[in-house]
Amino acid sequence: MSDYGGDHEAEETYDYEPDQAYDEIEPDDFLNPEDVEGEEGAEGYEDGYGAVNGDRVVVSGDPNAGYSGKVVEQQRAKKIPNDQRTTTPYMTKYEKARVLGTRALQISLNAPVLVDLEGETDPLQIAMKELAQKKIPLIVRRYLPDGTYEDWTCEELL
Repeated sequence: MSDYGGDHEAEETYDYEPDQAYDEIEPDDFLNPEDVEGEEGAEGYEDGYGAVNGDRVVVSGDPNAGYSGKVVEQQRAKKIPNDQRTTTPYMTKYEKARVLGTRALQISLNAPVLVDLEGETDPLQIAMKELAQKKIPLIVRRYLPDGTYEDWTCEELL
């Protein structure tokens, strides 16, 4: 006897039978790897974004980034030399928050501490002490509206 009061003597039958077996169902856009590796103009790869041979690799998921080899060269060309920097040597409150949070996370993950602890155990307090003594080994990158950027070390910023 079941909990729901039904009796088990009656046998249940299902009249549903699929038209096709599960193994026969195949998506229309199935991609055969043998077709892609051997042919340059494989179906679905006319734009070159999925090329297996590595000619067009999308950097960090951004399709507008272009070729991976030239991106690093383009970024280095946009760096402003240290003697030509135009922004102020003062750390903004946003930069300070980001630097302290990043350094506190590093300390909490057992990064070496660069100041005397004096009984401190809180990673944020240790990071604040490192910032006060200008010993944080991080670089602040400031992007300018024209696409160039300036790098400032935490020791240089006030």
